[in-house]
Amino acid sequence: MTWFQAPEPMLPDFIRLHGKWRASRDALVEGERRLSWGEFERATARAANGLRALGLAAGDRAVLLMDNSLEMAVLLFGIMRAGCVAVPLNVSISDEAVAAMIEDARARALFASARHLARIDGLRERSVAVAAAVRVGLGEARAAWTPFAEWLAAQSPQFAGNVGPADECNIIYSSGTTGVPKGIVHTHRCRLHWAADLAVALRYRSDCVTLCSLGLFSNITWVAMLCTVYVGGTLVVMQAFKTGAALALIARERISHGTFVPLQIERLVADADAARHDLSSLDTVMCCGSPLGVDAKRAFPQRFGCRLIELYGLTEGVCTILAPEDFERKIESVGKPFLGTDLKILDDEDRDAPVGAAGEVVGSSPLMMSGYLGRDDASAEATFTDDTGRRWLRTGDLGRLDEDGFLYIVDRKKDMIISGGQNIFPADIEAVMRAHPDIAEVAVVGVRSREWGETPVAVVVAASAAPPSAHELVEWTNSRVGKQQRIRAVLYRASLPRNANGKILKRELRRELSEQPHRGEH
Repeated sequence: MTWFQAPEPMLPDFIRLHGKWRASRDALVEGERRLSWGEFERATARAANGLRALGLAAGDRAVLLMDNSLEMAVLLFGIMRAGCVAVPLNVSISDEAVAAMIEDARARALFASARHLARIDGLRERSVAVAAAVRVGLGEARAAWTPFAEWLAAQSPQFAGNVGPADECNIIYSSGTTGVPKGIVHTHRCRLHWAADLAVALRYRSDCVTLCSLGLFSNITWVAMLCTVYVGGTLVVMQAFKTGAALALIARERISHGTFVPLQIERLVADADAARHDLSSLDTVMCCGSPLGVDAKRAFPQRFGCRLIELYGLTEGVCTILAPEDFERKIESVGKPFLGTDLKILDDEDRDAPVGAAGEVVGSSPLMMSGYLGRDDASAEATFTDDTGRRWLRTGDLGRLDEDGFLYIVDRKKDMIISGGQNIFPADIEAVMRAHPDIAEVAVVGVRSREWGETPVAVVVAASAAPPSAHELVEWTNSRVGKQQRIRAVLYRASLPRNANGKILKRELRRELSEQPHRGEH
């Protein structure tokens, strides 16, 4: 006989319970504004009721084109409580991409920050979905827009509603580094695992104070938000990351946790004024988004006196972590899978690769997406089914496992260069070139070659005012790499194209290089 059967709690239940039992603790901080857990619970309830008042039902999608703010955080979790689907968009994408994503998501409601109201208004004539959606905005009053503050204040602070484990929770659009962005769909059960499993792996605790310094549309930030909400900690939202401001904020708010991309970690390490701030509250910081250089991996925890965890993963839902206790002996790896996650390496024939051999990384995890929105073809392409019928997610990354089960990322599969029938991994060449004292950043991509099919070209950001000539740098590099890895040219640039999370857009570089002749050839 079953005496008691409790419902399976989802994240909206945790918000409600924290509002009841942790009511006076800070839940959300942005600048001088603060919401306690009691206030945050009521604010998200108002947002959920507001969605119902706008005519949205469970499963309907709400797009957010918003800069980081207290309001955006309230909305994201209010949408979640309402059983609607949050679709936060990268604010740096083009208007055409915004319209395409709103159409793709079939959005019923649009929420926007003040500086994005005109952008959306300008899309009404070219997008049926934009024209039909209800709109709520921050800032000045505009025709067809409901002012956010009035909308929220008009709602009841009590909300009764439930979500099911299989219900859609959010759609995060891919970064577009490897092609047309796709909508990645996460269910409520999936997101609960993101919160619970990663909270353990990333050492979150109930008194954590977490810095969110990247866009709240980013899945990297969602990791921080979900873990913190799960344990009932405090979220501190930065409107935009600046190194000095971040250091001051860490000291003022006694930040214990945070999520960063490598570019931010490198800038924090390089900041000469860091020692002026009391950063003793820092406990555990996570870095992900792209590989973190070995020097920064060692320097950050030493300089800031905290634990650094490197996370390798995809928004689609496969993750590994390099734990602090493994840094010294496995510092060039991205760690091991954790808590219910499994992975393997496949060769070109989709067979298990031997230990140490490079192949495609595939994984299986409770964090995995339910699929790409409306893209069964892309979902099928991203799936590997083994002999037992078990489905694995293809990451598109090339990696290898060592004898201890630690994963080493060799390169993006789509970034791999095939020259004269030989596989060339740009990351290997980049690692060599980064050792040059006059190189600040480098990205190696393949360009077409009549003789070899493809050949490597390096795009470089100089670290000095008088760097070596392109020819000299080609000579220097080619004397240090294998014969098949020799680069054809070096092109200097003031900066490398990156997405909002700091990931280098090699697709943009390949397109640029395909349209122009190359100088600095060896």
